[in-house]
Amino acid sequence: MTENEGQKRTIIVGGGVSGLAAAYELCQQSAPFTLLEARSRLGGLIRTEQAGGFVLDAGPDSLLVQKPGALDLCRDLGLTDRLISTLTPRTAYVLADRLHRLPANSVLGIPTSIAPWLTTGLISPLGKLRMALEPLVSPGGADDESVGAFFRRRLGEEVVERVAEPLLAGIHAGDVERLSLRALFPRLATAEQTMGSLIRAMRHARARTPPAPDGLFRSLPGGIEELVTALREALPAPSIRYNAQVSRIEGRAPFRVILADGEVLEAEALVLATPAYAVADMVRALDPELATLCAGVPYMSTATVLLAYSSSAVRRPKTGSGFVVPRVQRDTRLMAGSWVTSKWPGRAPPGQILVRGFLGGARDPNVLERDDDTLRAETHDTFARLLGIDRQPGLSRVYRWPRAMAQHEVGHLARVNTVERRLAGWPGLFLAGAGFRVSGIPDCITDGRTTAKAVLSWHGEQFTDN
Repeated sequence: MTENEGQKRTIIVGGGVSGLAAAYELCQQSAPFTLLEARSRLGGLIRTEQAGGFVLDAGPDSLLVQKPGALDLCRDLGLTDRLISTLTPRTAYVLADRLHRLPANSVLGIPTSIAPWLTTGLISPLGKLRMALEPLVSPGGADDESVGAFFRRRLGEEVVERVAEPLLAGIHAGDVERLSLRALFPRLATAEQTMGSLIRAMRHARARTPPAPDGLFRSLPGGIEELVTALREALPAPSIRYNAQVSRIEGRAPFRVILADGEVLEAEALVLATPAYAVADMVRALDPELATLCAGVPYMSTATVLLAYSSSAVRRPKTGSGFVVPRVQRDTRLMAGSWVTSKWPGRAPPGQILVRGFLGGARDPNVLERDDDTLRAETHDTFARLLGIDRQPGLSRVYRWPRAMAQHEVGHLARVNTVERRLAGWPGLFLAGAGFRVSGIPDCITDGRTTAKAVLSWHGEQFTDN
């Protein structure tokens, strides 16, 4: 990089994992940048609290092995040796009147074999028969389709209610009848088209790539925020500005970035790695049509509640990862729950059991209107019933996540394509993060790093042109 090229300035707005990954990639290439974070901490939805020997992940608690972005970044940061696997096989349950173990040999709840499903009480005999007929169902068309419509067409109504809705919609805190299959689970659409059957395709994929013996997920001893800490330490401290709220963006490259306190910064390239609604607010004066497109991405609010109990208080402890709750199970507010100390090592002092509940999303959009005591009581009541707990928790934390989960609903891919066309009219302006092309930590990391490479390429083109 020449001296003149190296002086081209990039501003990254947003210190979540996408923005941090973009900053890291620029840093690795010795490209100058300024990262603006509106709050006093980095990490976005990634947050870990240490308290009294407990490790409390308030947001995501794991990294998916099948998507390489997060593990590649851990390798680059020197964290590979610190990655830990789950204590037990990732056994998941569905709470439908009682806890039903999700049958083995399933991928995203899709059977690779019908046999393990024959004895489950989760699906009725007629539902099992409908599931078994899936290889005879003709493939659908190429149109965008909701997750619910896809699973209903392939596997039947009961699978939608008891498996797809709690498992797949729950991942995104969304409505299974609105979430886009092609945006969120494109490999399922591809599997149907290429193999003619989901069961056949999942069986083939499992035979070709057997499950990793140590599981599909990894974490870090100090919680997922270890990754954020390592990223922060790898970046030059003067390049990070906290409590720097961007009010609006004006002009063309160089862009004028106006902060809430009136300060004006200039940047030849600008990466907006914030929620789509925040992007909309920043670019409204710049490009009203782009702002409208971004503002149209819906978001859901959630809450995470962590509770700790003495082991002696838990009469029916469970192993495995946890449970999901179908929408039709109306006697619990939780979307899902996990028994943290059966899942990860070192999350609690000896003699303590830590559990975690998730509330809100599409089924409970007003979750944040309830106070902490109510959220705590709703979570405790569910775990007390399932685990036979006979006393109140000794430790509790409630974490609130307003407008936290982007909803990639049917039509999202078309919206993103239109956004990309609008961006083509603003050279030097880039978007990254979960509101647009990706979701989940690994893909957000990949998106951030890919966006940074696009920034570097654009800088190079500008230097050549000049």
